[in-house]
Amino acid sequence: MEMSVGIHNYVTPKLNPNNYRNSSILRSQLPVGRTLSSYSSSTIKTPSFSHSRRNPLRSFIKCSVSEAEATDTATEKVGLVRRNDIRNIAIVAHVDHGKTTLVDAMLKQAKVFRDNQVVEERIMDSNDLERERGITILSKNTSITYKDTKMNIIDTPGHSDFGGEVERVLNMVEGILLVVDSVEGPMPQTRFVLKKALEFGHSVVVVVNKIDRPSARPEFVINSTFELFIELNASDEQCDFQAVYASGIKGMAGLSPDNLADDLGPLFETIIRCIPGPRVKKDGALQMLVTSTEYDEHKGKIAIGRLHAGVLNRGMDVRICTPDDACRFGKVSELFVFEKFYRAPAESVEAGDICAVCGVGDIQIGETIADKADGKPLPTISVEEPTVKMAFSINTSPFVGREGKYVTSRNLRDRLYRELERNLAMKVEDGETADTFLVSGRGTLHLTILIENMRRENHEFMVGPPKVINKKVDDKVLEPYEIATVEVPEEHMGAVVELLGKRRGQMFDMQGVGSEGTTLLKYKIPTRGLLGLRNAILTASRGTAVLNTIFDSYGPWAGDMTTRDLGSLVAFEDGTTTSYALASSQERGQLFIKPGAEVYKGQIVGIHQRPGDLALNVCKKKAATNVRSNKEVSVVLDTPLDYSLDDCIEYIQEDELVEVTPKSVRMCKNPKVNKKGR
Repeated sequence: MEMSVGIHNYVTPKLNPNNYRNSSILRSQLPVGRTLSSYSSSTIKTPSFSHSRRNPLRSFIKCSVSEAEATDTATEKVGLVRRNDIRNIAIVAHVDHGKTTLVDAMLKQAKVFRDNQVVEERIMDSNDLERERGITILSKNTSITYKDTKMNIIDTPGHSDFGGEVERVLNMVEGILLVVDSVEGPMPQTRFVLKKALEFGHSVVVVVNKIDRPSARPEFVINSTFELFIELNASDEQCDFQAVYASGIKGMAGLSPDNLADDLGPLFETIIRCIPGPRVKKDGALQMLVTSTEYDEHKGKIAIGRLHAGVLNRGMDVRICTPDDACRFGKVSELFVFEKFYRAPAESVEAGDICAVCGVGDIQIGETIADKADGKPLPTISVEEPTVKMAFSINTSPFVGREGKYVTSRNLRDRLYRELERNLAMKVEDGETADTFLVSGRGTLHLTILIENMRRENHEFMVGPPKVINKKVDDKVLEPYEIATVEVPEEHMGAVVELLGKRRGQMFDMQGVGSEGTTLLKYKIPTRGLLGLRNAILTASRGTAVLNTIFDSYGPWAGDMTTRDLGSLVAFEDGTTTSYALASSQERGQLFIKPGAEVYKGQIVGIHQRPGDLALNVCKKKAATNVRSNKEVSVVLDTPLDYSLDDCIEYIQEDELVEVTPKSVRMCKNPKVNKKGR
């Protein structure tokens, strides 16, 4: 029987109980002694649930032709038309669950590249920093064409620190591909991105990725994901998600874990069937919400967004509207749409498509490009508040200006405020002095990426330790809490549990993962306790633990805690380090420096083996006497610790700073704090 839903044609599927054997909720409703396989498709009936949302069969039974017709009528009344030739989707997931690899496979199978073209892995991660770290930092647009349907695909970051990127691109799409690892199941960031997508009312297709892993457990993953939908108060329609099983690296997908096709055809078909086309006002006044901006040396600022209503033409005069009704005028000099992996010039774009606009130099994210005569703003983009802040200041060390080009407070200020134009989740405010700025973000990684980018742009500056942003409600101090999940082998579990306990963490779940002897620990812990935790956990577990965190809520102040037990070794004077001095210094702790390195007074040169700081003379030379020795004593030095920028920011405390230059990262004591202490 054919039935129309919106403007799609669906065939009512034959009910197959095997499709739902993964649902623990459905199984729990069966009589004792009966299994789903013992029911035929003709005899299966809707189980009696206390809530209709818990019935995975509901959509097939409840939906009728009259309801579909009613939906069409309601759509026509408000003047919206559904476009069937376009699908706008975002691919969201927890970090390392295979989003970018899956997009690679989709691009290759859609013949985006020539057969003889050399294509790098993770082609969507085009940023140098993304390739070095193996993570996605910025969300990116591309498109493919499958059976005359254009699919605009947005690849998003997986780290919770870049959640603002995910929040702003969800305005452009009608559905999401929720990629979940076949072993780990839903993780903290899975919960965050799914919650945001459900709030927008988007359709969801669940992709169980890495199904070819030896310890894959698809039944557990589907159960956990379904229960997560219930927890997040998903609507009945959203709970009836379609699951697709895939191996992104092999480019295979299927509707059953045991029966994968040779390509991603089942995934493409599912996207067309389950994710609706955009509903737009085709003949309405022009409206386009700017959700992203880029900068090109030749074209200037480029605004990217989805056209919600009307038609946008190249050379068109437009009105730029802001939420506070302040309007200005501009002209579209160039217009692009996303075709395959590139931006293709276009003369006009119709409502429902995603496009890039040039010509409006002062356009900001959240503003609306509207009709010149009758322009009205769309609701602006809102993102969650930052939880961590750091102080940025000019470089005051004796080595200032040796390596960097931009060293003044004006250079620093301009660069930080320029970052706000495209980084919605970040905030910048002036500090106590004219050369200090307080930068707030979603987490330490969020701010570290900014610092690394500035360093590569030839900036020189100093940053203080990360601090959490507290709130005061009814004269009570509230601090941010996060959910931390730690995967750790059983033999190291004791050390990790002890470490998290010292940092005021409260365990609320513990379970085994797969067949590899790994335990998954879940904690609610103050954000303060997470500062510097990653290195400590790696040390405690000999590099085997995996830590993931996501912001949960604000809660009561947890009390004082110590995040570092040992002090620092501090250089006693300016000069060049010598092997003779370092040989005696290394007995006091672990050093960061090699012989022949230039240091200055107050620079941190190592970790003291006891609490409290110790000043050392690492530049002392061997006295040249007239006493002859038969043999020169050879000095054996330990290999110095090689701390990255992330490690340095985790290490420093209240009275310490990190000096960041294009070629070096050093740590030093903060002279202003020392003076106050005296």
